Amino acid sequence: MLLKNKTAVVTGCNKGIGKKILEVFSTNGATVFACVRNINKEFKSFVDEIEKNTRNKIIPIQFDLSDENQIKEAAHNILSSAKSIDILVNNAAVIHTAIFQMTSIKKLKEIFEIDFFSQTNFTQYILKSMIKNKKGNILYISSSSALDGNEGRSAYSSAKSALITQSKVLSRELGVHNIRVNTIAPGLTDTDMMKKNTTQETIKDVLSRVSLRRIANPEEIANVALLLSSDLSSYITGQVIRVDGGMWWV
Repeated sequence: MLLKNKTAVVTGCNKGIGKKILEVFSTNGATVFACVRNINKEFKSFVDEIEKNTRNKIIPIQFDLSDENQIKEAAHNILSSAKSIDILVNNAAVIHTAIFQMTSIKKLKEIFEIDFFSQTNFTQYILKSMIKNKKGNILYISSSSALDGNEGRSAYSSAKSALITQSKVLSRELGVHNIRVNTIAPGLTDTDMMKKNTTQETIKDVLSRVSLRRIANPEEIANVALLLSSDLSSYITGQVIRVDGGMWWV
């Protein structure tokens, strides 16, 4: 098991990519603090089933990333419960679809609050444990739209692009503490977020420029997260890994 005896913190675990990362990490031996906005009956059942199958502990942590006090309290609860944090996966995100002229500054700030500022705030808290223990692995889940720019996604793409820049800066600052920082940039992935915010016309257009001619499934993103969080990638830091099926622009 690639993550045996490691402790991970993963945000946005209730759906999509984050939910699959939680499952893959637990299956590979990690103890996981599963951060979600709401702990409902469905999520509890999901966690119980994984724990039963893997016999690895999952600790659900409920908090709202738009609330600084809740972020601080959640981080405190995690740090007081774990001897050390080996892995942090910043996955939680919201999306907004509108052309640039129709994107208000208010909406732009809302997107940045969740997709960038809250991740920064939470990372600063969790980082204390990693620096203290002289080891750690931080992984950001960004998007291919942060690299390529997608029409109608100026707010989301900009916030996700900011995460990429931050990860590169942190990789340079934290290497001396034996802390690695990398980013995954997924392409179209079969999640509720994608289905709710992407038209069939857009999907068809994007797939015409994807070498593999299909959408990714969340497990394919989670498997790359597993690789980058394990010792198999011990000399990889400051990188942005595209997981987009070979997408190109013409």
